[in-house]
Amino acid sequence: MGFFLETLFGGLMAGMLYSLVALGFVLIFKASGVFNFAQGAMVLFAALAMARFSEWIPQWLGLESLLLANILAFIIAALCMFALAWLVERLVLRHLVNQEGVTLLMATLGITYFLDGFGQTIFGSDIYQINVGMPKDPIFILEGMFEGGILINKEDVIAAVIAAGLVAALSLFFQKTSTGRALRAVADDHQAAQSIGIPLNRIWVIVWCVAGITALVAGIIWGSKLGVQFSLTTVALRALPVIILGGLTSVPGAIIGGLIIGVGEKLSEVYLGPMVGGGIEIWFAYVLALVFLLFRPQGLFGEKIIDRV
Repeated sequence: MGFFLETLFGGLMAGMLYSLVALGFVLIFKASGVFNFAQGAMVLFAALAMARFSEWIPQWLGLESLLLANILAFIIAALCMFALAWLVERLVLRHLVNQEGVTLLMATLGITYFLDGFGQTIFGSDIYQINVGMPKDPIFILEGMFEGGILINKEDVIAAVIAAGLVAALSLFFQKTSTGRALRAVADDHQAAQSIGIPLNRIWVIVWCVAGITALVAGIIWGSKLGVQFSLTTVALRALPVIILGGLTSVPGAIIGGLIIGVGEKLSEVYLGPMVGGGIEIWFAYVLALVFLLFRPQGLFGEKIIDRV
């Protein structure tokens, strides 16, 4: 039982990080009705900004405090993501209002490749480290209940708590604030939202800013665990099964989907992997997503679309 719980906890913590990345997709889709392929590039760009500014600020200001340098780097990186959101709306989305979804989709692909190249030009293409002071040593818990206790990673626990807090805050933002309701209205119908006085351009800037902050937090956590490198853009691919499972329009769906994927990957690798030679963790999420596409394409919490003729 102790080993099972250890695997379960590891899956839940990984699932929260998947949910954090998936939220970026959900937020932008809810506000613009387009699948944002640039989310992975946004995570990488934000992580690069955090990593490089945390290196440069102590040199520029002569700081010795790691905490103060990280706080300043986070603020500057967040401002970079806000500026990126404003530029995306000003230069891209503003000119594509009421266009077909495929047009907006292709626009996000263009943003993806631009961010990859622009980030490499500004911040470099080496592998960088993000040190925000999270402890990396594993600890044993529940030693009195299970022989040997349950081994967990402190960094994973802290990352999962941060991700859970951000997810909860975003859920409240969408459900309880007037801006959140306006975002949902814009997602349902751009023209109808404009007709009742909702400023579409401002709403898009807000949602891209929120998605940028989400990408920044995800980039810091994943960069701290894996290092900041250009393969970090592939973390977005890990979130695709999550949004298919939970539903592309549901914030709670991103949470539940991430937890299911995280736990399913860990348990299948540990208990089924030895039977088939391993490697299940790599493809488990995508097979599960394929099953949902066949039998429930809108996901667990997504809105079912009914076309009336």
